[in-house]
Amino acid sequence: MPRLRLDLAYDGTAFNGWAAQPGLRTVEGVLTSALATILRQDVCLTVAGRTDAGVHAAHQVAHLDVDEEAWGRLPGRSRRAPQAALLTRLAGVLAREAQASAGGHGLGAVPRGASDVVVSAAAVVPDAFDARFSALSRRYTYRVADALASRDPARRATVLWVPGRLDVGAMADSAAPLLGEHDFLSYCRPRQGATTVRTLRSLTWRRVEQGADAGLVTLEVEADAFCHSMVRSLVGAALAVGQGRKGSDWPGTLLVARSRRTAAPVAPPHGLTLEEVTYPADAELAVQAERARVLRALPGEGAGVDGASAGTEGAGMAGTSGAGTDGSGAGTSGAGAGGRTSAGLPATGCGCD
Repeated sequence: MPRLRLDLAYDGTAFNGWAAQPGLRTVEGVLTSALATILRQDVCLTVAGRTDAGVHAAHQVAHLDVDEEAWGRLPGRSRRAPQAALLTRLAGVLAREAQASAGGHGLGAVPRGASDVVVSAAAVVPDAFDARFSALSRRYTYRVADALASRDPARRATVLWVPGRLDVGAMADSAAPLLGEHDFLSYCRPRQGATTVRTLRSLTWRRVEQGADAGLVTLEVEADAFCHSMVRSLVGAALAVGQGRKGSDWPGTLLVARSRRTAAPVAPPHGLTLEEVTYPADAELAVQAERARVLRALPGEGAGVDGASAGTEGAGMAGTSGAGTDGSGAGTSGAGAGGRTSAGLPATGCGCD
């Protein structure tokens, strides 16, 4: 049974997050239904991280196992590779779903042939590949337009607009104590049995000088994993500093407090985009997956096995030592080939969550 890696991107505006939910249009629901239609089999997707409603992805990764017979019949009478055939057919099915959903679910008019989710690559990968647990890092960008930035109405769904001028220098200074491995309880909505210990590898606030984001204030943040609402909480704390409501030492004070009573404010989701998920070489996939399943704790506080590891930003993630993005928690889910989704496509549900 081939294991297939999918690389995809989506505009999260009209999606109720990644995770499939009855009666709601979600990225997982739409993609799983499209795959089930094409493959004619139950589909179970595992994703690098579940994003929340309104959060976007420039690069998301998922995997699924495909029945050998279904994989072999994908090209039909053509000489195309199964991967190429799948991408072509997915583009068509996803475009039709977007057309059917236009006018509802917060989705406006959709040009013919277009969709708000695009699968850009499909590749057969080793069985040891796990989109969720094999990931080494996740990188996000949060975009803000203050009084000094041009406000492009075409980007209003991907950039947060705030009044006044942000003190970007103070925001950048406030990030220093957050780097490294810490318990980010003050920045995460904890889940039962999950850890809030994470390692922030980079956290950079700046005003962009060139390119498409010129003039915007952006946060670029990378970590092994993010817990529930972590990136948006990091943004919320920094905005309080940038707007002069808090001192530059406040984010560090919150971190040390390790308390939900004085938790960081959570910024709106639409300014956030998952930019990149990285993986090790094939020979290291299994080792990385096992490492990510270990429930981390700070030195002297004990550890264990994290059964709910790996997640994403936006909705939050089920805690992990090193897999996931900041959101509702990355994981595995799907649906059976019977039934219909709210968009009219066959529902799938393999009950593998």
